[in-house]
Amino acid sequence: MAQPPRRRISATETAEAAFKAAATKKADPAPQAKVIPAGKELVSLRIDRDVLEHFQEDGTGWQDRINAALRVAAGLD
Repeated sequence: MAQPPRRRISATETAEAAFKAAATKKADPAPQAKVIPAGKELVSLRIDRDVLEHFQEDGTGWQDRINAALRVAAGLD
């Protein structure tokens, strides 16, 4: 039984296949949507760098600390 002729693969095709195999990354799972607590609004706010650094010094939760300071300054707490 005769075999069909083999298709010649060019150097470009070989290089592209090797690159694709090396560079292709499996997709990360879709990130879950962050739930914003009721009554809060996402805003963009410009503040001085030193003020931001002051609130970020203690690590995570800095947004909540800024919110608490603003509530006190506004007389809401």
